[in-house]
Amino acid sequence: MPVSDPIADMLTRIRNAQQMQHPSLGMPFSKLKMAVAEILKAEGFLEDIAVAQKSPQNVLRLQLRYDKQQKPAISGLKRMSKPGLRMHVNRAEVPRYFGGLGISIISTSRGVMTGQEAWRKGIGGELMCYVW
Repeated sequence: MPVSDPIADMLTRIRNAQQMQHPSLGMPFSKLKMAVAEILKAEGFLEDIAVAQKSPQNVLRLQLRYDKQQKPAISGLKRMSKPGLRMHVNRAEVPRYFGGLGISIISTSRGVMTGQEAWRKGIGGELMCYVW
């Protein structure tokens, strides 16, 4: 069944897996989801990323990160730009979420990157989500 908002679906799958304390989760692969997952891994929210070759569609496997008390590394996820209401920001409007403790993920003309990286490069784009 096709999903109208694949990023919202990805964030919901991560949120649900962490509530049940699953060590990993799988979802249909796409380049956009892979780019978001790579940012989450680079920022320390995910343990590992893998792509399983399956037919008819590849599967993106995410290893979730927990601390010693089994608390998830991601305490919150919020989708900002939606198919019915796109949110675009320019360089001056790039948000710092939770005063820099969280990250914003932005889709720019130069690829998907964190809000801080987009601000340093002086570009704006579509504000996809916040992670803290």
